[in-house]
Amino acid sequence: MKIVVPTETDKHEPRVAATPETVKKFVALGAEVAVQSGAGAGSRIPDEDYEAAGATIAKTAPPMLKSADIVLKVRRPGAGEIKNFQSGAILVGALDPIGHDDVVQALAEAGVGAFAMEFLPRITRAQGMDVLSSQANLAGYQAIIDAAENFGRAFPMMMTAAGTVPAARVFVMGAGVAGLQAIATARRLGAVVTATDVRPAAKEQVESLGAKFVAVEDEEFKQAETAGGYAKEMSKEYQAKQAELVAEHLKKQDVVVTTALIPGRPAPKLVSKDMVASMKPGSVLVDLAVERGGNVEGAKPGEIAEVGEVRIVGYLNSPGRIPASASALYARNLYAFVETMIDKESKALAIDWDDELIKATNLTRDGAVVHPAFADKGAE
Repeated sequence: MKIVVPTETDKHEPRVAATPETVKKFVALGAEVAVQSGAGAGSRIPDEDYEAAGATIAKTAPPMLKSADIVLKVRRPGAGEIKNFQSGAILVGALDPIGHDDVVQALAEAGVGAFAMEFLPRITRAQGMDVLSSQANLAGYQAIIDAAENFGRAFPMMMTAAGTVPAARVFVMGAGVAGLQAIATARRLGAVVTATDVRPAAKEQVESLGAKFVAVEDEEFKQAETAGGYAKEMSKEYQAKQAELVAEHLKKQDVVVTTALIPGRPAPKLVSKDMVASMKPGSVLVDLAVERGGNVEGAKPGEIAEVGEVRIVGYLNSPGRIPASASALYARNLYAFVETMIDKESKALAIDWDDELIKATNLTRDGAVVHPAFADKGAE
């Protein structure tokens, strides 16, 4: 059983899908592990550390991929990589397949058994495998660090002989994993924090972190959460009422962090250009949804947009801005998932295709697209 870890082909992706820690664990399970030279460089992991953990180092990806039983990736592979996969190989990663039907179909045609980690169900057994949560947690932290860097003022209140520096006012929009970590980090830095979310359960979580909850709490709000714990898309009427409340609140804020995403859909617009224009000079907005179209009107992917005297930070791949930590968590997520595919006695692949985690994440198998979200398209 050979597990391979290629260097990510996206030049803006510094994360890696395995670390020396997880390599050592895979070797203990009986796997032969190969890592492409330089794969860990962006995460400050030299080739020598992988070798010390028991991996072999491959100079290039193609020969390594052609002999792989399992391929571990951070991002979905490109066409140039897929052509090197051997039929029957297993691919595991955060494949971001929605809207990329061509890649899903190409994986099926190549005979690859692909697993998208984003589709893991939110159940207790899958918590250690949850790549969305581990990476969102770091994104929320990094959002506040980026905000502080661009703010130009201190976050905590400081009483000095020269006078008092007021605490920064931070408003977090969306209190999921990223939002809650943003709240906690801003609080640690001494800011006065408020937050909003359309899910009723978020109120208690926000308040438990010492922040004030801001929302229109009507009957629709009380029903605004799916069984899976995600936010429902709200009615136009509710959105209008919430927007009015937020618009007034934004005028008093120094920093705004937006984190709102609905799986498989463009990011909802939460902050209009008029709202941005109403903010105080020197204010900063950090849009964590910019890769999906953004929550803030005027956000530019990969850039800091200057709108009057207000900055909109639109950095891409926020977890990748702290790659060593992001890779460590991501690699553990993948190990926890792949371990369930390996028979401990025979030390060989033994996938239980009826396992609920396998069924939930499996995109392609035996030359066909099998995931319910794509199966109809693959059959056309």
